[in-house]
Amino acid sequence: MEEFLPHGAEKKQTHFTDFEGKTSFGMSVFNLSNAIMGSGILGLAYAMANTGIILFLFLLTAVALLSSYSIHLLLKSSGIVGIRAYEQLGYRAFGTPGKLAAAIAITLQNIGAMSSYLYIVKSEVPLVIQTFLNLEEKTTDWYMNGNYLVILVSVTIILPLALMKQLGYLGYASGFSLSCMVFFLISVIYKKFQIPCPLPEQEGNLTGSLNATLVSTSDYQNGYTVLQAPEQGTCTPSFFTLNSQTAYTIPIMAFAFVCHPEVLPIYTELKDPSKKKMQCISNISITVMYLMYFLAALFGYLTFYGRVESELLHTYNKVDPFDVLILCVRVAVLTAVTLTVPIVLFPVRRAIQQMLFQGKDFSWIRHVTIAVVLLTFINLLVIFAPSILGIFGMIGATSAPCLIFIFPAIFYIRIMPKDKEPLRSTPKILAACFALLGVLFMIMSLSFIIIDWAMGGGKSSGSH
Repeated sequence: MEEFLPHGAEKKQTHFTDFEGKTSFGMSVFNLSNAIMGSGILGLAYAMANTGIILFLFLLTAVALLSSYSIHLLLKSSGIVGIRAYEQLGYRAFGTPGKLAAAIAITLQNIGAMSSYLYIVKSEVPLVIQTFLNLEEKTTDWYMNGNYLVILVSVTIILPLALMKQLGYLGYASGFSLSCMVFFLISVIYKKFQIPCPLPEQEGNLTGSLNATLVSTSDYQNGYTVLQAPEQGTCTPSFFTLNSQTAYTIPIMAFAFVCHPEVLPIYTELKDPSKKKMQCISNISITVMYLMYFLAALFGYLTFYGRVESELLHTYNKVDPFDVLILCVRVAVLTAVTLTVPIVLFPVRRAIQQMLFQGKDFSWIRHVTIAVVLLTFINLLVIFAPSILGIFGMIGATSAPCLIFIFPAIFYIRIMPKDKEPLRSTPKILAACFALLGVLFMIMSLSFIIIDWAMGGGKSSGSH
């Protein structure tokens, strides 16, 4: 009896959730994959153009492996103390300062992510409507105003999904969102074999886009007028490239797998949860996204080579702005981005509850109020702060390395008992090196942003 009672109490403590997890393995994979998948996939072809295929593949592989290791540290730390909340891990490791640091980093990172998604909605939906209506120029009607449209999308689609009590309920929306991005990937691969190289120019743009010295012969391929530019290597892939833009692509690569704030909430709601099961979910999600990222970047780059823009869909617009397939792709990407916002909102709401309402029972009024206030604030940012991208860049350069590298490592070092793993043990030395890598990433990213601002740029980094 003396052994039985403590055993029962310990089992009750480690089950850190106020409800039984009901989300299936497959739905958890969908949710975590959707959390990883962001609008950044649109910029990966540009990243490959400025790193080369080999360097890009090396960076993508390194970041995927580091992200998986980071999740391993999070899950191991949570398993030791029976806690499945990022903020509570911070509290267990460093007390109130640790909890506040984690909550603030999650809030800033995810608000920046949600705002970037809604910026895409604001800028792309009017273009989609304009193409649907076959209009040459944008009109002043309300349905062509991005500010009105982003509010409409937030109220009718994002808010109802954000009011779900559990993250697991969004599995179907996440699955549909991922299918939209698969359609985007298939279209990019298809277009590689349809668009000839050099990049075709529209007849109306010939005068403005070509210098007299560049005009050569032209012929007709696949229904496009192809201009034969005399530049050498225009349609030759580069395997290793270093230029002034390479530095800006490194943060894109480093943060391509940011999903860490969502890992523990998904783990909490998993049916029959275990660390091994959640690590398997993470590895599957990262592997699927790794393949999608590489294929989208490769075929996007091999379509336009050095002329690919930082937003891939804009480059297709130069070929044919009324292309029906690209129009469908735009709609698919907008759908995927819109359905990702509720997934990203969940950790922010949880972080706010941990900071302001810790220990209180679930309340629908509080649940709904936080979601409404967050969406209202983000909509106001998107509408009234057109130059906010620089601030988001600064937030991403500080909060993302903390969430991916620094916090998981130092929480693990602090939480893991010294009698199990001394400070000089191999796992803790690896974790310390991992935290140091995060600090270097942060310094490097901040340096790029500050240098860009000092040079009066912002165009390069802001567009990413």
